[in-house]
Amino acid sequence: MEANRSAATVTEALPAWANHLSGLYFSGTTSMFVLHGAVHDFVNGGEENSYVPLVDFLAERIFGRWDLVLHYDLARGLRVFAGRDGARLKEMVVLANRRVGDLAAARKDPPSALALLDRFVMNNIMAAEGDRLSAAIILDGASFVAPAGDPGRLNMAAATNLVTLLNWASSLHVKRLNMAFVLIDEKSSAVSERITGSPHVATIEVGLPEVSERERFLGFAINGRDFAKASDYAPPELARLTAGITLVDLNVMVQTAFEGSQRANGGDTSGRLDSQRMRVLKKQLIERQCLGLLEFVEPKWNLDAMVGHEPVKQRLRDDASLLKRGASAMLPMGYLICGPVGTGKTFLAQCTAGEIGIPSVVLKNFRSKYVGETEGNLERVLTVLRAMGPVVVIIDEADAALGDRDQSGDSGTSSRVFSMIAAQMGDTRYRGQILWMLLTCRPDLLPIDIKRQGRAEVHIPLFYPSTDEELRAMFVAMARKLGAKLDPSHVPAMPYRGKLSGADIEGMVGRALRQSLLAGSEGITAESLAAVAADFLPSTESAEKELQELAAILECTDRQFLPDDVVARVDALGGRAKVEERYAALRRLIELL
Repeated sequence: MEANRSAATVTEALPAWANHLSGLYFSGTTSMFVLHGAVHDFVNGGEENSYVPLVDFLAERIFGRWDLVLHYDLARGLRVFAGRDGARLKEMVVLANRRVGDLAAARKDPPSALALLDRFVMNNIMAAEGDRLSAAIILDGASFVAPAGDPGRLNMAAATNLVTLLNWASSLHVKRLNMAFVLIDEKSSAVSERITGSPHVATIEVGLPEVSERERFLGFAINGRDFAKASDYAPPELARLTAGITLVDLNVMVQTAFEGSQRANGGDTSGRLDSQRMRVLKKQLIERQCLGLLEFVEPKWNLDAMVGHEPVKQRLRDDASLLKRGASAMLPMGYLICGPVGTGKTFLAQCTAGEIGIPSVVLKNFRSKYVGETEGNLERVLTVLRAMGPVVVIIDEADAALGDRDQSGDSGTSSRVFSMIAAQMGDTRYRGQILWMLLTCRPDLLPIDIKRQGRAEVHIPLFYPSTDEELRAMFVAMARKLGAKLDPSHVPAMPYRGKLSGADIEGMVGRALRQSLLAGSEGITAESLAAVAADFLPSTESAEKELQELAAILECTDRQFLPDDVVARVDALGGRAKVEERYAALRRLIELL
């Protein structure tokens, strides 16, 4: 089909997503677009100091010279929309009343509105060539018009809406005209897959603003005022520090800072944008934007705080050094940190984030019982992560959180979640920008797609401390954590060497401290610790722990990560093949229990 559309120059002044939309439209590729992502944010209106909502941007800049722009949402129904141009609005109202109908009297429900629009589309197709209108139809809140779900289970109204939209998208007659349909929704996953997956529809993400756009917007928000009176940060530095924040929230940050500077004249400096307030505000804004699905972690330690595992720490220190030097091509896409429960996997991830010195977030439970909401939650989180980089993303219990490509029983939600995360982890454009850290005591349950090279590339096994030196260091560290002093020489020989987790050791230190305090001592005495060590019994789940240890050994991607005693154990078993046999036997045994 040869597209008979007006020629247009795609200007570099447009945002990237708008350039993409314009290019697809004027190439004749498609007439229908689904915009998702930061659709509630401000967009540069094209004029100096001009930022407008997305719908105004579409009406003024993308379709600013078109004959008719129609906007629909559930609350206001179908109406003519011209942004801030009052004269153009009056002209389009007259034109719409003549060619579409009396919009003021039209019903607001989606089936009625789409039926009215469908008659207009058909009439415009059949009109004489000189009488055809260039028309854009914008549907806001598209998930309320064509919601996600199995088409066979949709009610008649929703199914009719879906078919109407697909008819417009696939119509060759529509593609020959200057007609465009823009569906807007925050989550593309909330819109019917029949639309977002159609070859006749382009799904485009409206991304969060980049640093250059944030700096430009700060000039608009500050509006010539003395920002130094309200903030410790100059606009370029503030723009750099606010990655992952929308322009709407950035505006709130700036205006709140100015309000704080006014209160400061009365002696109240609590509102000034200093480092502490900046840290709190950024954490609150991003966590709110992600609906609480991301939690900021402020590391208190670096890798020096981790006991033992020297080769592991050296590898992570080297990677941190490469990241600081900008050599992101030398970094892995992610790490798989595995080992039995209580070996310090979460602590190592936090220490690594502290060593690197970049923001660190924990991906919380994003799953929902409502259809499509799980995918929508993850979509929102990934959008923020892409804008935040560089960032460390910690996923605890990764084997349960990530799902599986072949998992069934939940209408395909787990497989879709797995595909979304796997695609993001494998996107090499974000190497050095999003650093994934997957934590699990059962790495064998993770799909191989996630563990392969190009995703979670470096597999780091952790084990319980087994040497006297490591045990002493661990006991001293746990005492320090509890605010007590412990002389390393007071740590007795441990009867369960190589079987004590960090939690076990912390529990023993806590008991010894309690006994010491009751006996009138200020610190942990050698006698109390020896008594606790003699009476302590570790948990009896030895088969499960051994299985977790063997799984960590088999997952290891670098032999130097394995402690000497673990290497000796592998050799004693007869090599890696024998370890696999032992692992398989233990797994069968545990499944039978």
